[in-house]
Amino acid sequence: MSKAEKSSTAKLALLVVAWYAGNTFYNIYNKNSTNMIHAHWFVAAAQLVVGIVWSISCWTLGIRKVPNLTGADIAKCIPIGLCSAGAHAGSVLASGVGAVSFAQIVKACEPVFAATVGIIIPPTDIKPPLAYMMLLVIIGGVGLACVKEGKGVEINVASFTYASIANLCAAFKGKLGGSTTKVLKADPAKNMDSANVYAVTNIISFCFTVPMVIIEEAPTLKQTWDEAVAEHGQYDLIKNIALSGFFFYIYNEFAFAFTAQVGAVTSSVLNTAKRVIIIVVSSVIFKEAMERNTVIGSAIAISGTFLYSMASKKAPAKEKKA
Repeated sequence: MSKAEKSSTAKLALLVVAWYAGNTFYNIYNKNSTNMIHAHWFVAAAQLVVGIVWSISCWTLGIRKVPNLTGADIAKCIPIGLCSAGAHAGSVLASGVGAVSFAQIVKACEPVFAATVGIIIPPTDIKPPLAYMMLLVIIGGVGLACVKEGKGVEINVASFTYASIANLCAAFKGKLGGSTTKVLKADPAKNMDSANVYAVTNIISFCFTVPMVIIEEAPTLKQTWDEAVAEHGQYDLIKNIALSGFFFYIYNEFAFAFTAQVGAVTSSVLNTAKRVIIIVVSSVIFKEAMERNTVIGSAIAISGTFLYSMASKKAPAKEKKA
């Protein structure tokens, strides 16, 4: 292995470690925040604000080039930002009203939504038959994880619904955003590398989240905030929200950078492994019960997600002989 290859491998390894660590800490601080204050749309919006401050600081200080986008470019990014807002808020709300581990198990179903959207929304993306078979494995695993011994099927409906909304929005984001971001990143004059693509998406996402804060929580937000401060203290409340926003932003930046280097399939495989870490860590830190069916079901679902990612990998096209 050459020196350049070793350097590239080390860089990828560091990106994965930073991605995993950032995501794990995000889930911890996010759960702490939503436990402290029952204004989860507000928490989701506040997390995005931290990312916006980070991006503007980087542009102002010259650490990164400022995106050079036209009105038409921004308009093309709006659907991506809308889907990103839904995916983020759905995840925050799912963990807020239920166990982090359960939300992660349901989010393992994301390939089911992605495959469905890939068929419905043109251009049609048809996967190999084996990939679709793995979707049944994922669904079966999630179903088993919802069966409690001696109680039958037991689902936190609100958490399941929010996590499913996050999955659906993530699927549409992937479908709608792929071609748009590829074009923007291909034009050097627009300064849209992976970091800036995510920064712009984050800003648009915030703009779509704010109206939901106003509709759902604005009338009682001050009272809810005051109650949270009285119970937990202002410092701890602000600290957990700020840190959840910081780790949310940087883990996504590292994930975007890693995907740009290795491609979507490899990134999807490692994203699957990431869920295992989050489920284990959250179960320990938040003392979330993991019954036998939950452990087996989550293992099946996550394994199915891994196999789906591998089965979806398209073989390179064969060169035609002259």
